[in-house]
Amino acid sequence: MNIYEEENKLFAEWGKGRIGFVADGVVSEKCYLNAPTKICFVLKEVNDKDGAGWDLRKFIYSGAREQTWDNIARWVKCIGHIEQAINWNALKNITKDDRKAALRSICAMNLKKAPGGHTTNPKIFSTAVRDDKEFINKQYSLYSPDIRICCGTGSHLQWILDLDKEKVYETTRGIQWFLNSESKPIIIYNHPNARIASSLLVYGLVDAVREINQKI
Repeated sequence: MNIYEEENKLFAEWGKGRIGFVADGVVSEKCYLNAPTKICFVLKEVNDKDGAGWDLRKFIYSGAREQTWDNIARWVKCIGHIEQAINWNALKNITKDDRKAALRSICAMNLKKAPGGHTTNPKIFSTAVRDDKEFINKQYSLYSPDIRICCGTGSHLQWILDLDKEKVYETTRGIQWFLNSESKPIIIYNHPNARIASSLLVYGLVDAVREINQKI
């Protein structure tokens, strides 16, 4: 059984009886498995307050949208060429085709499968994470990425994986990260749509990935 089939099998059980369940995960299994660095982005929830019941994998495969996904595309471009210093002029203008090319190689999983609005409700989100801990663990176990990037979800993923008592490291620029049970890095970072200049948001993560790679 391939990853997509494993995901769908899990989601059939997970979403049973739930209204508005949004599937997610590996966008293109072929692109993900062939990527020089397999990256899993761990996010909170989709922003779709008035809708639901769709598939984030298909949405991303078709190019997604500028908000959130431009910066993720920039991260993927840079991490895929981590030894190079990519000039901002080469990253500033991201097209839909750029997003398609970059994002098909990623895994994007939300901890909360029901959609929310522009701003996450912390109480509702934490309740969903607590209730779905077992399912989230099962999904997480499907991917074996090289790098996991928590986009505002670091402490939650630590708790889900029972790693909240493990040591948290810091890069020289203060980006926190920890190791999972397989000694793979999990980076605690901002949401890609955080209210920070995109250039700072992009290079902050890229610098952290470069430093962490050197350390491990």
